[in-house]
Amino acid sequence: MASNLSPPRDTARVVRTVIWVVIAAVVVAGVAWYAALTFGKSQESAPPAAGAEQLVRADSHRLTSPAVEKAQLVEFLDFECPSCGSVHPVVEEFKAEFGDRITFVHRHFPLSAHPNSGQAALAAEAAGQQGQYQQMANKLFETQSQWAGSQKSQAPLFRTYAQQLGLDLSQFDAVVADPKTEERILADIADGNALGVTGTPTFFLNGEKLTLSSKADFRQKLADAVK
Repeated sequence: MASNLSPPRDTARVVRTVIWVVIAAVVVAGVAWYAALTFGKSQESAPPAAGAEQLVRADSHRLTSPAVEKAQLVEFLDFECPSCGSVHPVVEEFKAEFGDRITFVHRHFPLSAHPNSGQAALAAEAAGQQGQYQQMANKLFETQSQWAGSQKSQAPLFRTYAQQLGLDLSQFDAVVADPKTEERILADIADGNALGVTGTPTFFLNGEKLTLSSKADFRQKLADAVK
């Protein structure tokens, strides 16, 4: 009589197969984990700059260059961050008010919660290579509500911004794709991590991390710094 039972299994072979499946799954998971930590996904992707952090580097974006600097305001920002977008007009107002005495500096700190913040930083850097960092930064903040939060890459949209600004698109594309541009932004992130930046925007006035309660409080701290 034919049996409905399966023939005995080679237990050792089955165990080996299971082990290799598990190993493969771990490898795949590891690759996915690494990809999630690459630039534009998480600030943790940058290696810590233990003992070597710098608040401002030679290539940091100085938005004002007063003849006689009395103070320095450094902002770690994320172009997709709603709070950064909200404070941007305030900072622009303060630039007009104090820009002849305070050096305003931008540093990148794209957050993992914002899927297009890394691409926005790349676009700003590429524009900066053509002398239009501030113009691109303003454009990204002014249009933030139109693209922030999208799970789809907004890189093509940022490229249209470059076109609107009259940039050389071939040069823009080359800078965006250049690994050195990513490294430049990762250096900002590493400095931010080492300096205790955990969110955006984070401001440092003359090296001191600010805790702000209101616009009036912000203005008063700047005013006190330039007395």
